[in-house]
Amino acid sequence: MSAAIDTAPAGTAADSGERRTVNTTPFIAPSVVVLLVWMIVPLAMTLWFSFQRYNLLNPFVTGFAGFENYEFLLTDPALWTALTNTLLLVGWVIVATVVLGTLFAVLFDQDFFGQGIARLLIIAPFFVMPTVAALIWKNLLMHPVNGMFAHMARAVGLPAVDWFTAAPLTSIIIIVAWQWVPFATLILLTAIQTLDRDQMEAARMDGAKALALFRYIIVPHLMRPIAIVVMIETLFLLAIFAEIRVTTSGGPGIASTNLTYLIFIRALLEFDIGGASAGGVIAIILANIIAFFLIRTIAKNLTV
Repeated sequence: MSAAIDTAPAGTAADSGERRTVNTTPFIAPSVVVLLVWMIVPLAMTLWFSFQRYNLLNPFVTGFAGFENYEFLLTDPALWTALTNTLLLVGWVIVATVVLGTLFAVLFDQDFFGQGIARLLIIAPFFVMPTVAALIWKNLLMHPVNGMFAHMARAVGLPAVDWFTAAPLTSIIIIVAWQWVPFATLILLTAIQTLDRDQMEAARMDGAKALALFRYIIVPHLMRPIAIVVMIETLFLLAIFAEIRVTTSGGPGIASTNLTYLIFIRALLEFDIGGASAGGVIAIILANIIAFFLIRTIAKNLTV
């Protein structure tokens, strides 16, 4: 068959440059249908339960609730605290990972002894499961009695800090940032290695110092990968749960409760399925709003 195609006489459709198209719809349609069902069914059930009176502690109270679940949730101060904590968590982790990731990318782009081992060590935290990372930081590093930070503080005559009581949200931000700095470093290090070295050498010959090279050549070159890092991290950081569950359980009070953990409290601790579903719908709306602005920002960077 291939020989017949290769020896087609002049003037046929192949020789005239026309491309034969294959109808791939029958092949991809099953996958699309499965993905739609996979996405729509949970979303539809969440919407349905958000308008229902459905509390497992009181199964006799049922029926259509209208917007009662939303009204109860929106007038609950815990929701606004959770939203604030969610935005603070996402914002500070992104700032820390982008700044440290950029610095590490510039550092590990240089030639030095033990470069391979250093690169392996810097990306190692990314492969630690969130639950394990939280346990390590809780019991080995930030523990007020046996933690490494407590020993270091006592060594210089300072009192030990009970991190998860005095600064619970900050502690979680540190743990999550520790996990995500390797991801930013990998993306930015890969991007920085595509930098035009001749441009760097020309700038050095013109007298540009290291700080000027970083500000006017490296940072502009990294703007697109930084935008990608921000978008991907934001989508994952909105759903941070394990670190909070293991370390503070959202406390003290609700000081470290984010929106994801608030939904967990409503659903599995208070057994209020209707209220938890309303919280889930609010989380979906928040995620889509953030994704909309992030995609617009990235699209602008890609078209410049």
